[in-house]
Parts: sequence; structure tokens; C-alpha cells
Amino acid sequence: MATYKETFAKLDRAALIPFFVIGDPDYATSLEIVKTAIDAGADVLELGIAFSDPIADGVTIQKADIRALKAGMTVKQALQFIKEVTDYKPVPIGLLIYYNLVYQYGHDKFFADFKAAGGSSVLVADLSIDDADEIAGPAANAGLETVFMVTPNTADDRAKLIAEKTTGFIYTVSLLGITGARETLSKKVGPLVAKLKSMTDVPVCVGFGISTPEHAKEVAAAGADGVIIGSKVVKMIEDNLGDTEKIKSEVHSFISSVRAVL
Repeated sequence: MATYKETFAKLDRAALIPFFVIGDPDYATSLEIVKTAIDAGADVLELGIAFSDPIADGVTIQKADIRALKAGMTVKQALQFIKEVTDYKPVPIGLLIYYNLVYQYGHDKFFADFKAAGGSSVLVADLSIDDADEIAGPAANAGLETVFMVTPNTADDRAKLIAEKTTGFIYTVSLLGITGARETLSKKVGPLVAKLKSMTDVPVCVGFGISTPEHAKEVAAAGADGVIIGSKVVKMIEDNLGDTEKIKSEVHSFISSVRAVL
């Protein structure tokens, strides 16, 4: 699997990176939805493993976690899901996960199994950069890239430390707060992307609050290497539970429309 830097270098635009919770609303439907996103033009996938206390996430993704957990999703099943996705098409897959799931599974085993399933990178949402070595070594040993977050209130010295520890891409949080669709894009995006670009040659991707093709176009124009869209597409699942074809249609239409403006 190509590195993120290699993947983005092949594109003449910002990468389109949709986010889904694995197993939402159930394993089979979730797999169909993710394949639909790939067919619609997703360049990279950001997938989440359902967790009981997703502190970085807003209501939409919290509900998705609950649906997946109620449907019986486990870490082992999530890794099998990733294997099925990469067998369908070998797109880079970044995993957004919470630390307790990694700890309980076992660091070395988790990263080795994720890599074997076709994974590309891991982002542990509730792990501070001060504790990055908890995962950096095992991830590197497994052949995975690391992704860490920078927010609008991250001090410059810490942003530089995050850039140094990041081997995949910097997940740039566009606003102060949790995940969730927003009507307007934060004014902090442009300056934050520019600052990070001046610090590192690691790709910079922007997420949180990106809800429309216009938002995506604005983020790309600000210099981002990738645009991450989560709550907007996850809400399409919530709003059409029980109608898989409608979910797939809405996801395909939205992903295609974002891809067109990028």
C-alpha cells in the first residue's frame, strides 16, 4: 500500500476522505455503504471502531457507535470488515480509535492485525502527543503510519512536536469542539493550514464540521492535502435506517458532488 504522501502526490487535487463507523447500522449494510463511497470517488477512508465513550465525537457519531455496538460490532469483527474493504479495492484506510480498545486488544497484536487487514494508519483520538510513544513504536514496527491531531488552540511548540511525531498526515481540526455537521466553515481553517504547511512537509488534512461541497472546496483552496467528512455522511445513515438503497444513493450522490468540486 502506498504511503499517504505518495497517494496525495498522485492527485492533482485534495484527497476526498469520508469517515464511517464500522458496522453502522449493521455489518452487511455498513460494508455496502463503504463500498458505495469508494465507487463514488473516495480516495482514502477514515473508519472508526465503535466505542462506548467517544469523547471527541458529537451526537451523530455517538449514535452511530451505539447502533454498531448494538449490532454486535467488536474489534475483531472491525478488522475483518477492513479486510473485506481492502479486498474490494486497496484504498488507504486510516483508523480512528480510542486508546482503551488498543490497550485491551494488546498494542503489538492490534497493530499487526490491522496492518494484515490492509490498514494504513492509526489515530488514537484520546491519546495526548505526550504519550505518543505508547503507539508510535508498535505502529511503526507493524508498518503503519501515525496520525495525530492539531486543533486551532494548539500552541506552536506542540504543533511542531506533533508534526515531528506524525508519519502519515496531520489531522487538522477545523474548529474548537467536537465532531458534527456545521452550516458555516470555521475562519480558523486557512491560517491553521498555512501554519502547519510552514512547519512540515507531512500532508495536512482537515476535518470536523465540513458539511458541504462548498466547505470542501474552501478547505482545498486553503492548501489542505485532504478533506475529511464524517458527520454529514453518517447522518445520512441515521436519517434512512431500514432503507439501504436510499442510504447508498444519498452517500453516492454526496461523495460524487464533493469529488466534482475538488
